[in-house]
Amino acid sequence: MKTVIVTGASKGIGWATANLFLEKASRVINISRTTCNLEGVEDALIDLAADDAEARILELAQSLETGEIHLVHNAAKLTNESVRDADTGEFRSVLEANVIAPQILNKAVLPKMKPGSSIIYIGSTLSEKGVPNSYSYVVTKHASVGMMRATCQDLAGSGIHTACICPGFTDTEMLRAHVGDSLGIIAGVSTFGRLIDPEEVARTIEFAATNPVINGAVIHANLGQIES
Repeated sequence: MKTVIVTGASKGIGWATANLFLEKASRVINISRTTCNLEGVEDALIDLAADDAEARILELAQSLETGEIHLVHNAAKLTNESVRDADTGEFRSVLEANVIAPQILNKAVLPKMKPGSSIIYIGSTLSEKGVPNSYSYVVTKHASVGMMRATCQDLAGSGIHTACICPGFTDTEMLRAHVGDSLGIIAGVSTFGRLIDPEEVARTIEFAATNPVINGAVIHANLGQIES
């Protein structure tokens, strides 16, 4: 049985991804601060930005059996700030959650991964462009693409592949909290005139995890965005 580790699987895209892999008869582990309400998902309640995150991730990794493992870096912290007013402590916290934690997981889990395994990064449309007042998020999502490309090169010959999925505006609690009353305007940015369903992104993640031919690829999952 394959093992799938999804960070932030308690809601949104992570929840949809965990649900899909459960349907594929996989062992699914959720790493987040809150539990996943899907029967069969194993919860590892870890705050990825906390001081004890590395020690707890190493402990979890040591409990894994060597085999086919798919690691999905989905959890992310999203804040509202600009380069003019970004608080240093908050900026560091976003970096810890969105960039440092994925590398801690990579280093801990890779020794348990056999050929056929994968590391899937979840980026964003903001991995390749910027918007105002999302400074920390834009910086770290650009970093996700760089991490994926470096991962691809470093794992050459291992039989382990990687990709970065970049969703557009997806109907999640995080997006709704971030944009507030602008949700309708945001939905109109896609060429389909709607938000993306988390399940649509989950299917893209599952495809990437199980198809090594896309190794090193940035995959846009955004319904096509209308550019102004």
